[in-house]
Amino acid sequence: MIVMGIESSCDETGVGIVSWDGEAATLLADEVASSVDQHARYGGVVPEVASRAHLEAIVPTMSRARETAGIDRPDAIAVTIGPGLAGALLVGVAAAKAYALAWDVPLYAVNHLGGHVAVDTLEHGPMPASVALLVSGGHTHLLGIDDLARPLDELGTTIDDAAGEAFDKVARLLDLGYPGGPALDAAARDGDPGAIAFPRGLTGPRDAPYDFSFSGLKTAVARYVEGEVRAGREVSVPDVAASFQEAVADVLTAKALRACAERGVSTLVLGGGATANSRIRSLASERADAAGVALRVPKPRLCTDNGAMVATLGAHVIGGGAPPSPLTVATDPGMSVQISKL
Repeated sequence: MIVMGIESSCDETGVGIVSWDGEAATLLADEVASSVDQHARYGGVVPEVASRAHLEAIVPTMSRARETAGIDRPDAIAVTIGPGLAGALLVGVAAAKAYALAWDVPLYAVNHLGGHVAVDTLEHGPMPASVALLVSGGHTHLLGIDDLARPLDELGTTIDDAAGEAFDKVARLLDLGYPGGPALDAAARDGDPGAIAFPRGLTGPRDAPYDFSFSGLKTAVARYVEGEVRAGREVSVPDVAASFQEAVADVLTAKALRACAERGVSTLVLGGGATANSRIRSLASERADAAGVALRVPKPRLCTDNGAMVATLGAHVIGGGAPPSPLTVATDPGMSVQISKL
């Protein structure tokens, strides 16, 4: 079976194509058009700009994916139905419905967040019972994974800012530009991660063990920078970046490994664009090795939003026997991670 995936939840227009043999998916095409450069001057994603960019990119991206995969039409189409930006989602879903109707193939409306987990199977094969740490600009979740065809079990989430959002805001504070994650990661390479003792949110004995909070950390960075400026001292951007990055990576990885131990699973999966961060990856690797936990991390291209992840999740949902979605299915910008499809 050939499954096509369409992704348009934020600022990437993605069309991916996989083949499904009933047990595993094989990647045939993964084409992405990003509008990130159009958002850079605003310091963040502008929903209206993203929606218009999707309208311009969807047909050419679809054509490139079909050409790369060497197919005329797929056997099924999966599309991100949520969560995401309302206008951006509408473009991808409208396109998916149109192609499904024109080609007379079934449509599967799936959860964007589940796609970030499922995409790992393209590199590492079938996924055993696992804990997944999903970190991006809009989401931070700890998830229990038993079966990719079924709803995911949310163990914890952020109660305020997502980790990726905190990266962008701190990068803006340090005049590092947008997107902030790669710029801050680069700046941190020349800094001392122990230079500044930034707080670790929600790590007290009475705090929710799997929830996250990054708003206080972001504020602490702002207060530190303001204090240095008032005192007439030069702000060491590399030290601030490294210390902030260390605080985020410390909390994320500590809670993820705690969840593995308490759930009795021996596999940790990283997903989402922010897991491309070098310190999150290296600290997760160090702690997973020490705990005897297998760490699965997709290559950076598959961590960011793409159509391949949607196609892969769609293939698992189809393999699990789920019925197609009706062509009247509506987008769900606030979709819960615990809903696999509509």
